[in-house]
Amino acid sequence: MSDGVRHLYVHLPFCAHRCGYCDFVTLVGRREGHGAYVDALLAELELEGRALADSVETVFVGGGTPTFTTPAELARLLAALPSAQEVTVEANPETVTSELAALLRSAGVTRVSLGAQSFQPELLAVLERQAGPDAVRGAFYHLRDAGFDNISLDLIYGIPGQSAAHLDLDLAEAIALGPEHLSCYELEAKPGTRFTFAHGGELVRQAEAMEGYFELVVERLVRAGYRWYETANFCRPGRQARHNLGYWLGEDYLGVGIGAVSTVGGLRWRNRPSLGGYLAALAEGRPPPREEEPLEPEVASRERLMLGLRLDEPVPLSRVEGAVDGAALARMERLGLAERRGGGLVLTPRGRFLGGGVTAELMAESPAKSTI
Repeated sequence: MSDGVRHLYVHLPFCAHRCGYCDFVTLVGRREGHGAYVDALLAELELEGRALADSVETVFVGGGTPTFTTPAELARLLAALPSAQEVTVEANPETVTSELAALLRSAGVTRVSLGAQSFQPELLAVLERQAGPDAVRGAFYHLRDAGFDNISLDLIYGIPGQSAAHLDLDLAEAIALGPEHLSCYELEAKPGTRFTFAHGGELVRQAEAMEGYFELVVERLVRAGYRWYETANFCRPGRQARHNLGYWLGEDYLGVGIGAVSTVGGLRWRNRPSLGGYLAALAEGRPPPREEEPLEPEVASRERLMLGLRLDEPVPLSRVEGAVDGAALARMERLGLAERRGGGLVLTPRGRFLGGGVTAELMAESPAKSTI
């Protein structure tokens, strides 16, 4: 259908190792099961693919570690996916060889998101990452040699034992490589995990340093010529992550795989993370077990406001009707934290540093409060 969903997410959960801070839907090893999982993915895509537009804009293959999936099964999956203007695959550095980079390129992948996280060996050890700094650089160069001209690097800050000097070194290393895109995230360690048990006291100290780290990230990357186009994301001109922009702009998307989320036509569903249930259902030609919820217009409007204010371009007020507290907006404007521009609403640079706090202030408790 020409007016269908234009964004597709595909979840490959397999990893060599589960890092202590990770809370994504992942499965360690299980190489003997990669083929059966790809079979199920393609079966789900066959069932749900009618929701996709004739011309898909973006495909994103995430995980897990998609590039840990056996090469033959990864190639089979990529060959079966719809063509798209942007096709992204996430990769961990230790999995990227010259052969793997060539496989991705020949399969039509246009963009690779490389999980560097840090260039400091002691911090990578804390994160339980398998790749050292040389592996990160090597993976980047393999991708360049294969012809990739759109590479994103992920960095994390707030790591136990990290200092502002460490972060500055990481940013310098990343800038020297010259990726087209950088994602820089605060470390989020879920309460009750072995990571918080091991590093609880230091995580509290790091939380107090986050504001300074955030300011350092923005200052260094903007000075290096990157556009701060989303709270945690920076790019060279025209190199925004188009798939993620679809999420931030409140567009519909289809997700396949265990734990994958979809939002289509006012309905949101999440596949349950059980591998056994997923494989069994799709082997019988049934949709996998999932949880569904209607996405009410008021909820959708509030989500568009919350996500759209992460961007450096205005959210059209017509798309967030009922979600903005008019009195709060007037107050944020007086404080120089938000402004109306061309029929839209955007946070000022100062407001963006305060981020979630300003957005929470602007959010109307109910449609009746909005005077916008």
